[in-house]
Amino acid sequence: MKYRRQLPLLRPVPERVADWRDVYQRVDEQVIHEQSSRCMNCGVPYCHNGCPLGNLIPDWNDLVRVGDWERAAEALHATNNFPEFTGRLCPAPCEAACVLGIGDDPVTIKQVEVEIINRLTDGGPLRPFTVATPSGRSVAVVGSGPSGLAAAQQLARAGHATTVYERSDAVGGLLRYGIPDFKLEKRHIDRRAAQLAAEGVSFVTGCEVGVDVSLAELRERHDAVVLACGALDPRDVPPTPGRELTGIHQAMVYLEGANRVVAGSLDAPPIDAAGLNVIVVGGGDTAADCLGTAHRQGAASVQLVEVAPLPPPQRDGGRDPWPTWPTMLRSGSAHEEGGERNFGCAVRRFLGDDEGRLRAVELVDVLVGPGFTLTEVEGTVREVPADLALLAIGFAGTQPGPHLAQAKLTRNRRGTIDADADWQTEAPGVFVAGDARRGPSLIVWAIAEGRSAAAAVHQYLGGGGRLPAPVTPASMPLSAR
Repeated sequence: MKYRRQLPLLRPVPERVADWRDVYQRVDEQVIHEQSSRCMNCGVPYCHNGCPLGNLIPDWNDLVRVGDWERAAEALHATNNFPEFTGRLCPAPCEAACVLGIGDDPVTIKQVEVEIINRLTDGGPLRPFTVATPSGRSVAVVGSGPSGLAAAQQLARAGHATTVYERSDAVGGLLRYGIPDFKLEKRHIDRRAAQLAAEGVSFVTGCEVGVDVSLAELRERHDAVVLACGALDPRDVPPTPGRELTGIHQAMVYLEGANRVVAGSLDAPPIDAAGLNVIVVGGGDTAADCLGTAHRQGAASVQLVEVAPLPPPQRDGGRDPWPTWPTMLRSGSAHEEGGERNFGCAVRRFLGDDEGRLRAVELVDVLVGPGFTLTEVEGTVREVPADLALLAIGFAGTQPGPHLAQAKLTRNRRGTIDADADWQTEAPGVFVAGDARRGPSLIVWAIAEGRSAAAAVHQYLGGGGRLPAPVTPASMPLSAR
């Protein structure tokens, strides 16, 4: 009743597009005090239901309100292994479920969360937790994204010798090379990985399970295996004339090269948008990451092409009633930096020059019908100059590979790996969690599934007591449908 919702300030556009650092400014403590005090400490806090981790949001909001940052950090870590990731990358379904949001602007939960962990890490490295007496059992975790790291940390703290196998040259999975530094500086991953190592987690990088070591070998070496290898099988455009032209790339290939340059492992990006007219096909987070990256590389122009129609500016209570996640127009920092967004639009064909290089894209406005059928709007065909086209239209499940065949596992019709009620696959002792099981989803779901799969593995290994398990394989987001 006293304070209005106030979001953190972004650094000025001319300044931030000239570097790769975090786009947000640090927030004054008085502002955070005011924002946390907007929390009503509801008798039935629906923010708990909006977040699959079950974060104790009213608890740490009140602790921040009174300035007890240390206890606020304890309450935050009670349910979330990596608040520095979720506070920066999660779209905050908890805020959509905030009771205050029924008749007012919801609490800036995400902002308070990230400031709690910021103030904790201002004091130095993250303190390792006390680890239980060694159990004598060992676990392999395949993949070091948020799901794999969460599972590994929970298992190590329970006393199990845990080894994380990562095919890339550094820990972090998609967080490392799939997400630009202006959204997540990699020092946050390094700091958390150091904590896990201090708690006994071993990391084996540059090791692709199924190629460098077989899944059968891992099963022989360890008492259990957790597959947390994500859902990175990229979707392609439907059969489209000109798709074979040079200059059309998957978004993740583009982003990885750019992020490796920032990390210092490459001198120049394999795909550079400098001076080019760029078309990004897609309208989600990956498309926005491409947009922000192209700005920083010095693209001449950038256009986003999305088949979905322009969403409403606010929640449509009839379609998406509180506390469900609403479909509405969302603009991130990259959208504010420039570029043009084309809604209700599709690529008709890619046009090339005499040497087989992309020179333009033919666009057309479309209406989306049942079953996602597209109908072209007459008279809207136009040609847009394009030297580089990036496909950011989502993922078709976990990537196929020899590791699945080695465990006699197959992908289901969604491209993911099935699990029973205890997170175990059809292969005995092999568990699965995160996007590899759920499909492309939010980082909070990845961490929640990693924690829950770790609890199931702990029980499978005969561990004493129970580890926290915030979700089951049957858990779903809040939905009105």
